Amino acid sequence: MPVHVVADDPNKLIAVRKLIEPRFPVTSELLCGASVQRGEVTALVIRADLRTLENIHALRKIIRSLSKVRKRIFLVDATAHLHISQAYALGATRVLLGPLNQAKLFAELGDPAAGAEAAGEAQGAQVAAAVAEAALASMFSAAATGMSIDVQSARSAGSHIADSIAETGLADWLTTVRRHHEGTYQHCLLVTGIAVDFGLSLGVPKADVERLYSAAMFHDVGKAKIPLEVLDKPGKLDDRERALIETHPVAGYEVLKDNDQISPEILDAVRHHHEYLDGSGYPDGLSNGSIKDIVRILTISDIFAALIENRRYRAPMSREDAYGILRSMDGKLEKPLVAAFRNVALTR
Repeated sequence: MPVHVVADDPNKLIAVRKLIEPRFPVTSELLCGASVQRGEVTALVIRADLRTLENIHALRKIIRSLSKVRKRIFLVDATAHLHISQAYALGATRVLLGPLNQAKLFAELGDPAAGAEAAGEAQGAQVAAAVAEAALASMFSAAATGMSIDVQSARSAGSHIADSIAETGLADWLTTVRRHHEGTYQHCLLVTGIAVDFGLSLGVPKADVERLYSAAMFHDVGKAKIPLEVLDKPGKLDDRERALIETHPVAGYEVLKDNDQISPEILDAVRHHHEYLDGSGYPDGLSNGSIKDIVRILTISDIFAALIENRRYRAPMSREDAYGILRSMDGKLEKPLVAAFRNVALTR
């Protein structure tokens, strides 16, 4: 069976075909070009600009139509994390970086085990984080521009994170995310991993773990409405900037409230993850019984993540010191939950 090549430019298509043809039969198509009849193929090789929404939508359709193909190799020129993340989010089993390399490509195409081996590697923390970052990037871009949010991609990314946490543990997740990601995406990835691990440590049912990772993936989407100069400010926020940041829970709620794929409890978590039991939180000043369990877990995870994440203007706090901060928030956080969080914070 042939290798099927997809590219977004005729010159790219020709270059990749010439690379493969000395050893393998090749079929090909131009992305966003005339539709072609696709037969059975042994592998899919893609070279396209993954920053372009039209390309991404077209690739999703092609990959969906060739869903039984085990090897999906993306050739990516740029080494920026978002290019790699987007490739894995689209279903890549292998991403080859840098200039075209015939030897590397032949090795991937010629090894019958390469597809399965790469798919196995795609379950690791680094790829789970890359997939989730791509989903977050898509979500924030859609929220900022008023486009429809791909809810299923965000949930699927959360599921990847849950699988990674269950397989290799929280410590590996924290190390991977802090090493390879930054800013708001780093924070959302950390919160999701911590919330998942907290749920697993509590022994909550699978459906509740799914609710936790969905709530965590969406919880800060309102920050898409905050100017980047405030959101990414490398220093302490002034009062005006702090007030602006504190609009993000309501902004996120407004972005999601009319989406019928978002449940009321996820909406509640997005709006209320900064509320405290003593009524001192925001935006609605809720207290005690008005704050749902999922929100209480998410709030603890959110605070802990904020304390241990890498920021440009300060080093991350140790897990021990961060847990000490949580313990000092008596009256604001549920005390039994903070006690139960100890193993997550210190040993997992």
